[in-house]
Amino acid sequence: MTPYLYDFPPESLPISSIDTIPKPPLNENYSYNKELLQILHGKQLLFENLPYSIEEIHQHFENGYISYRKGITKTKIKTVCARCGNKERSLFASFSCARCGEKECTYCRKCIMMGRVSECTPLIGWCGPASVRDLMEKPLEWAGTLSPGQQVASDQVKQAVIENKELLVWAVCGAGKTEVLFEGINAALAFGKRVCIATPRTDVVLELGPRFKAVFPGIQVAVLYGGSEDRHIQAPLTIATTHQLLRFYKAFDTVILDEVDAFPYTADESLQYAVRQSRKETSSMIYLTATPSQKWQNECHSGKRNFVTIPARYHRHPLPVPSFKWCGNWEKSLKNDKLPSAVSHWIKKRLDNQKQCLLFIPKIDKLEKVLTILRKTYPKIQVVHAEDPDRKDKVQMMRNKEITMLITTTILERGVTFPNIDVAVLGAEDRIFTESALVQIAGRVGRSAQFPSGDITFFHYGKTESMVKAQKQIIKMNSEAKKKGLIDY
Repeated sequence: MTPYLYDFPPESLPISSIDTIPKPPLNENYSYNKELLQILHGKQLLFENLPYSIEEIHQHFENGYISYRKGITKTKIKTVCARCGNKERSLFASFSCARCGEKECTYCRKCIMMGRVSECTPLIGWCGPASVRDLMEKPLEWAGTLSPGQQVASDQVKQAVIENKELLVWAVCGAGKTEVLFEGINAALAFGKRVCIATPRTDVVLELGPRFKAVFPGIQVAVLYGGSEDRHIQAPLTIATTHQLLRFYKAFDTVILDEVDAFPYTADESLQYAVRQSRKETSSMIYLTATPSQKWQNECHSGKRNFVTIPARYHRHPLPVPSFKWCGNWEKSLKNDKLPSAVSHWIKKRLDNQKQCLLFIPKIDKLEKVLTILRKTYPKIQVVHAEDPDRKDKVQMMRNKEITMLITTTILERGVTFPNIDVAVLGAEDRIFTESALVQIAGRVGRSAQFPSGDITFFHYGKTESMVKAQKQIIKMNSEAKKKGLIDY
């Protein structure tokens, strides 16, 4: 089995035509490339991802240090991409391939942004010995303390990590989920385990990187996102977007998935496949969310899913409960260059008192309309949405109190904290405002100990099931927190 790029001998075959790929025994006397080990261990990469010649890579294969897997497997019934798990026929295509000489070489369109996986492409992994790491008895250096609710969750996370189990941490917005992970990660690293914290969004990865580097100063931390320079680092602790996990294969002893309910993870099966593939066969899996899906909530309540709740914030105040306010046909009002009077009154009350506020709107085209109406009276108001190139600058201006009000889409439903803020949703009946989105939006209010309360109002043109469920979930968490003695007010 010898790989060729050009001038194939007549007896050569593409990898797709080989039924069983051989696995040569490990030659312990072979002097393997330690840099290649660093790049490949726990990964699944293509020849073009590796800065070494095909001859050197294949020599490692012949000596039992490297494995080849078929990138695409085909049967009469289905075609599957081994890297991203794609099985959808419309997301495969074929081309006349210079590599294998086939006129119809199938490739996967789903994960092509990470390099083309085709029928004649092997996925290359490391199967030789792993590099030996120096173990630290106590890698964690953190002087903080946990609230009683956090402590219960932290103990369960640690136990799940040690026992290689799955656990859902269902924690209210602002409960301090990150700190709950410290002891579990500490235990994993002390045992020489490899840990990954994955999240769907790049901005969360960039925020978590410095926090974990600060509390695990003696441990190398790889921070992975599109364009990251850490991609070849073999680190005991990896913080990555879920997209980056498509490059990993049976790499991690512990995977912690933050914001398990967030887009795009929930909508993209290949990301869910990537998370599963990145885990070792014996490993622990910790899920974090403030808003589990209805299916997961049912599994928790029926005993099918192992979970722990943190129903209160660290400052021991209850979660602000959203109030519902009917505002009539608000879209018709906007067409007439007006805001519903209830909404105008709510905004005026805050801005006249210099109280910072967020107004969530379901559609981008309505943002500019609302801005035009409000700017006549309040010129410093800004809008922000996913396509806005100045998004981060505007959020920072809000943090610096240079702006009193931001009008936004669901882009700010999670991942941002402003210490003293009121929040309103206009058109809360829109289907984009799911139970999960509304709970997250309500979770922007009352997050700081200095300002633990605030107003959250859902302006609507008809109550929805999502609105009612979101309100009930928040009330239920407050009730549970009170019963457990986790809130004082």
